[in-house]
Amino acid sequence: MTGMRWDAQRLDAEEPATLPGMPSMRGLLRSVQVPEFPGLTFHEVRSKSALNEVPGDSAVPFRWTINPYRGCSHSCVYCFARGTHQWLELDTGKDFDTQVVVKTNLVDVLRRELARPSWRREHVALGTNTDPYQRAEGRYRLMPGVIGALAAAGTPLSILTKGTLLRRDLPLLAAAARDVPIGLGVSLAVWDDDLHASLEPGVPGPRARLELVRAIADAGLSCGVFLAPVLPGLTDRLADLDAALGAIAEAGATGVTVVPLHLRPGAREWFSAWLAREHPQLVPRYQQLYRRGAVVAPEYRTWLEQRVAPLLARYGLDRQAGGAARGADGTPAGIPGDADRAFPAGSLPATRPRGRPVAEPAGEQLPLL
Repeated sequence: MTGMRWDAQRLDAEEPATLPGMPSMRGLLRSVQVPEFPGLTFHEVRSKSALNEVPGDSAVPFRWTINPYRGCSHSCVYCFARGTHQWLELDTGKDFDTQVVVKTNLVDVLRRELARPSWRREHVALGTNTDPYQRAEGRYRLMPGVIGALAAAGTPLSILTKGTLLRRDLPLLAAAARDVPIGLGVSLAVWDDDLHASLEPGVPGPRARLELVRAIADAGLSCGVFLAPVLPGLTDRLADLDAALGAIAEAGATGVTVVPLHLRPGAREWFSAWLAREHPQLVPRYQQLYRRGAVVAPEYRTWLEQRVAPLLARYGLDRQAGGAARGADGTPAGIPGDADRAFPAGSLPATRPRGRPVAEPAGEQLPLL
């Protein structure tokens, strides 16, 4: 493997633990496989930067992100971030699931960047690309250092995850929330156990993630839930949506956003292959619904909004900012990062766009940006 685009993270060190053939991958410290994570290869690299600046023309309500890992062992067939693995000249399918890049020096680099006089303490988002609490975090423990560095620098932060490993850091997050605004978001998509195992085999089950929402609320922190993605013909039955929203409300979520499936390049090909293999009868319907590209057809967004609205009202979720089926009025269908309206209440810190802090209104929940 030569010519990999890893020069910005180069170390050029070879160690005995490096896998055969891997030292030719420029910019790589080592590639390791460990017994506790069978089937995964961790590519340990050094990063020149920790804070990633979002392009100025982006609609997202934050300017900065941090991605401790690239690739994701959650292995969600529908993951919108799959296309990013192509930049490393790895495929968006199995490689994305099993070849995980770890920025081993991330915390040290972040502390240096936050100490710069030019840093304006703007909101930093984690989990907008790959999950910071995927299985690799159990080995590398980067997140405690990231949270601590951001809080010490007076920097608001948000975390979006499917990983129940976040529970490990709840005491740290609760302490940090006394110093800086914090938003937490949990993503739930599939409630059927067999479908969950097929679509997102590396993700903790939905009930475990509901318990995470409950634990976050019990810790005195806000937590917005993304009921996402809703898959046409698979997870959009009225009974499933009713059960999901009822459980989310009961768990103490601050807000909820219902988001239909979004099929970006990379994810589209991988998901389409899965659909043809597992549910071939649905292929014509998906071809029709996604005839315009990544975003589902407007008629489906309208249908989903009409189906969800009474349920949101039933469980009191329509009274909370972020309680809506997104994209039904012609705006993008919404995946995490599309725009501020795609984020449920509690999933973002109490800041204005581009990081200008505001005071939290007395007696009210954390507002969206």
